[in-house]
Formats: sequence, structure tokens, C-alpha cells
Amino acid sequence: MSAENTREPDHICDVVVIGAGPGGYSAAFRAADLGARTILVDRWPVLGGVCLNVGCIPSKALLHTAFIIDAARGLAEHGVAFANPEIDLKKLAAHKDSVVKKLTNGLAAMAKARKVITLQGTGTFSDPHHLIVTSEDNRETIVRFDKAIIAAGSEAMTLPFLPSDPRIVDSTGALELRQIPKTMLVIGGGIIGLEMATVYSTLGARIDIVEALDGLMLGADRDLVAVWQKINARRFDHVMMQTKVVSANAEPDGIHVRFEGSNAPEKAVVYDLVLVAVGRKPNGNAIAAQNAGVTVTERGFIAVDKQMRTNVNHIFAIGDIAGEPMLAHKAVHEGHVAAENAAGKMSFFDARQIPSVAYADPEIAWAGVTETEAQRQGIAFRKAVFPWAASGRAIANGRDEGFTKLLFDAETQRIIGGGIVGIDAGNLISEICLAIEMGADAIDIGKTIHPHPTLSESVGMAAEVFEGVCTDLPPQKRR
Repeated sequence: MSAENTREPDHICDVVVIGAGPGGYSAAFRAADLGARTILVDRWPVLGGVCLNVGCIPSKALLHTAFIIDAARGLAEHGVAFANPEIDLKKLAAHKDSVVKKLTNGLAAMAKARKVITLQGTGTFSDPHHLIVTSEDNRETIVRFDKAIIAAGSEAMTLPFLPSDPRIVDSTGALELRQIPKTMLVIGGGIIGLEMATVYSTLGARIDIVEALDGLMLGADRDLVAVWQKINARRFDHVMMQTKVVSANAEPDGIHVRFEGSNAPEKAVVYDLVLVAVGRKPNGNAIAAQNAGVTVTERGFIAVDKQMRTNVNHIFAIGDIAGEPMLAHKAVHEGHVAAENAAGKMSFFDARQIPSVAYADPEIAWAGVTETEAQRQGIAFRKAVFPWAASGRAIANGRDEGFTKLLFDAETQRIIGGGIVGIDAGNLISEICLAIEMGADAIDIGKTIHPHPTLSESVGMAAEVFEGVCTDLPPQKRR
């Protein structure tokens, strides 16, 4: 124990995990399953971290409600008309909170069943084998550990020139559903901002988007995003690319925002609500990692090897803090790897693909190498596209705007990537994920019998398009 620690530790464990988000609790549970005495530390009073409490899960609960509302409105074209919905924000927020509570209660029960000790507070290292957990009332608990897994996650980035006002929120504030604004500005054209824009638009807000770069959802291929933009044009009054916010003033009638850039309005625009969704930054500099000898970059990332080890052999890092992409499902798999290595096993994080999904409507999902990346990296590839306009199920659903795209290595003809835009794309992408990991080629995918009529058929049919044997499209030139 360092000289700074003048008392004996309150807890001694084999593995301490800092952060109880999806990666953190998965690491802690895996370590416990392998027989390690495990302590899980988080600032939240319940497990699940940002993702479960104020991120992935509550946003999807609201997006599902928004999807149902929009679908009901669309049924008028099918001859079934409903009255306009009456929105009870308190009940809607209560539903969202009940979803979160059900999951957090489940996690607490699983932690108890595994005898994982949970400590609430902010964890900071005092030396390579001690962690100080500071509670909200400044009580300190000292943990002596053999191995540590850092899963401290990330936090929303802010724009320091914006005033402090309840009408200016980040994604956490937006999820509180304090009001349905008449006008709303979303600063940032990434997935988080556009998902919340979808919810608020369906509830009745008119939306403006401002993005400093030249496109929305820049991680996805432009052809996928183009379909989403066409379908969602009705939601937005202005989509201002290559434009940024330069000032904002909080006035009684709203937030007065000024812009500059290619598509900037000449005068200030007044909004009832402003959502700041300009990205997230890792929390590597918030845990005093230097006291343990762990190297942290200026941006807050911690470098790791394929075993998720930091530069300190017995300390691991996973999730947002260990590098892009900042996705919960990546963190979970990294957490398993870290826990297994902490338990003395030989495990490696060696994924061929990490899927991404924008849970807007229509959904956009992609996995493996994107077409944009392949072109930029000079990868020789061939692509095949199956339009949902030829899908019986998509037409029956009244949602045939989407398509499924597969990318194959030009030489081996093995699948290297794929993208889907359309309803339920987030579920459909899983088959492409598995195909990439298994090294499947077009014949493997195309000759796999898919159920009819389903949207999943589009994956098999895209592979048939690649082979030139698809009978659900006009005659193709056979390869």
C-alpha cells in the first residue's frame, strides 16, 4: 500500500471492475463465474451505466413508441384511420423508466447470485493495487485488488460557449421528456442526435439539424443514409450541413442561436429546445490512472493489446475508454476477454466486424468493411444489392424503400461487409455479422434457405444477385 493510504483496505478482491455499464458488469459477472472474488464499482446507484440508465435502453423504448405512432398514422393509406394520439408525457416517461427498472433489477439479482460486491461511488487509483471509491457524501472506501478492469466509459461532449439553461440539453436531458417543444435544434448529425430527433418529431416538434461536416451519420455509406433522408425529409425544416453554431442566448421566448457556414441563416433563430449531440469523450482522465502507472492519452483513451491489457500487466481496459467504436456490444465482448485473462486464461479480442445500427426509421445497419472504407483503403471488392422494392414482405408491410447490400472480396469472393436500410435492419444485420465471422462466400449465403416471405430473404437474394442467379429480379448476366 502506498504512503497515501494510512488505513487498511475495506475490501480485498481478486478483480475490481471500475464502471458497471454493459462492458463492466459483463466483465465482473464473467470474472465471478470463473471463480474470482469480484468487486464492481460505479457512480450510479444501480447497475447498467449510461447505456441502460440514460442511453441505449430508454432511447429505444421511446423510439419503439414513436415507430408505433408513425406506423398507425401510415395505416390511413391502407384504409385504416386513427384519431391523432393524445400524448401523456408523464405516462410515457414512466413507461421508459419501468423498462430501465426491470433491467436494473435483473442485473442486481444476477450480481447477488454471483456474490459480486457492488460499491457506489467514483473510483480512482491510489497506486497499482489500490482503488479509492468516493461516495456522493465524500466517504472513502479502499479496495485492495490483484487485477483491475477499467470500464469507466465516456461522457457527452459539451460546447462551452452555450449558456446554462434547462432548455439546452444533452441526450440524458432529452430523455427526461420535460416538454414537447414546438421547435427544436439538434446540434450534431450523428446517430444519437438523429434518434432523439425522430422521437421528438413524432411527438410533434419541428426539427432543425446543424452539422459541421458535409453529411449525416458519416460512419454509414451515403447510399444507405440517402434512403433515410428521403423518408425523413418531412420531419425537418432545415438540415444545415457544413454549418456550426457560434453563439446562443437564453431569452424568455426561447434560445436564440446564431450560425455560420455554408447553409447558415443570416439572423438568429429561436428554439424552444436545443439538443447538443456532438459526440462523447472517454473518461480515462477521470480515474487517476497515472497513480497506477497506466498511460492515458490526452483525449482520455487507454491503449490496450488484443488481450485488453494496458501498459500495466495486471490492469485491463475495455469499452469506450479502450477506443472506437464506442458501442455497448463491443464493450461486452471486450469485457469477457479481459475477465478471462484476469482469471489466468488465454483470450483475445480478434473480431472481424463490429456492427453499427442507427435506430431511426428506417433503421440503418452495417457490419464489416463499408463501401466507403473499401474505396478509401484500396480494397478490391464487388458488391451486390437487392432492392426491397422486389421483396414481397417489404411491399406487404408498405415499407419497400430499403435495400440490402453485400460486399465481397474480389479475389476470394468471401463476404467482407454489408449494409441494410429499412425497418428492422438492426435485427437483420446479425446474419451478415455471422457470415463475415465465418468467412462465408456468396454461395454459402445464397444457398442457405431463408423463410418466405420475410425481410431476411433479402440477404440471401443479395448473395444470389452477386452470383447472377436471382430469380426475383429481371434477368441478370451470369458470372
